[in-house]
Amino acid sequence: MSARITSKTLVGALRRAAEAAGGHAMVLTKGDEISGSVLLALADRGVVHGLRERGLAPDGSYQWVAAGPEDASDAEALSAYLERRRKFDPDIWVVEIDLDAPETWLEDFIGAA
Repeated sequence: MSARITSKTLVGALRRAAEAAGGHAMVLTKGDEISGSVLLALADRGVVHGLRERGLAPDGSYQWVAAGPEDASDAEALSAYLERRRKFDPDIWVVEIDLDAPETWLEDFIGAA
């Protein structure tokens, strides 16, 4: 098993990488700095297209898995989902990453890590 970076460090790296790619990132909910879950809202021009959560895979590695409502662009469903998640896990980080082709960007980010 590889060493785990802190949630705060991961969020900082995600923000810098998004900005370096010409997009922007905003922390919507700040969670526990050491071990808070990290949930990404992947958006393109302000429209969220999907949520990804960092989770532990069976082999001990971390992966970004799909999360949230089936239609993440439905603002009401997205808001309700995020509210439920914060009630269930008050230590969660929610970060909106807004740039062109956010899913491709996340794959590139994972490959560079």
